[in-house]
Amino acid sequence: MQVPTPPFVEISPEVADALNEGAAVVALESTIITHGMPFPQNLDMAGRVEAIVREAGAVPATIAIMDGSFRVGLTADDLQKLAETGAKAAKASRRDVAALLNSKAVAGTTVATTMQAAELAGIQLFATGGIGGVHRGAELSFDISADLEELGRTPVAVVCAGAKAILDIPKTLEVLETKGVPVIGFGTEYFPAFWTRSSGLKADHRLDTPAEVAALLETQFSLGMGGVLIGNPIPEADALEADFIAANIEQALIDADREGIAGKATTPFLLKRIFELTGGKSLVSNIALVENNAKVAAQIAVALAALHR
Repeated sequence: MQVPTPPFVEISPEVADALNEGAAVVALESTIITHGMPFPQNLDMAGRVEAIVREAGAVPATIAIMDGSFRVGLTADDLQKLAETGAKAAKASRRDVAALLNSKAVAGTTVATTMQAAELAGIQLFATGGIGGVHRGAELSFDISADLEELGRTPVAVVCAGAKAILDIPKTLEVLETKGVPVIGFGTEYFPAFWTRSSGLKADHRLDTPAEVAALLETQFSLGMGGVLIGNPIPEADALEADFIAANIEQALIDADREGIAGKATTPFLLKRIFELTGGKSLVSNIALVENNAKVAAQIAVALAALHR
């Protein structure tokens, strides 16, 4: 069956063929390329993540805004352009989409916007590093990521290593509960904390295999409910020691406050500062967890596709 393409969405031939055939597809975001890592590590990471998805039997669909469209499935040239543009590209959340499409800007898509584009294209699985959430001090700043709102309304499953550890994870989980988002621990009872394997806070449900997750997603989406968050812990060998990363996060937060960093500039600043403070160790772990999430997302996508055959 030929899947119609919505307005402002350009789907690559490979991704379109996979969707039309009911094959496994995994969406991948692009702010991790534009704002999450320096060049050329960002380009190397993007290529490796796509290769990992393919090795697990799924088709990767990296998403960005380019030339007036959501580009779903990027060419090698597209990835090169995004990686070299880096933080000069726009960072596109839902509120920015219409303006960026009209201006034909180059933009990396956040978790929220990648979910939006994935749903438009008909993709149900999405792998990222960590979601955005409630920022520390949000009771004063009201700084809460649009990712949480998107998870509450958009029927796409997000595989991540938890919320970014720079956030207020307890409040993030509270908001996810309010939005009715199931939080799954993949092979764990605890919600992961990005660079470390556990936040010490329980996930809503533990599921241990891709087939179990696929069955839950099939039920969730059949009921017309919103997204599902799948917390997949960073591999033990790549995790950072909890006290070490906590101390560096605190220093980065102090530096951000001193420099007056706020709003959408906060997360890129903190990730860059933590990279500097840890001597690059945070980036090594970040790449490892992204690759692990891509593998698990592809395995779940394959299991989900098998349910429809």
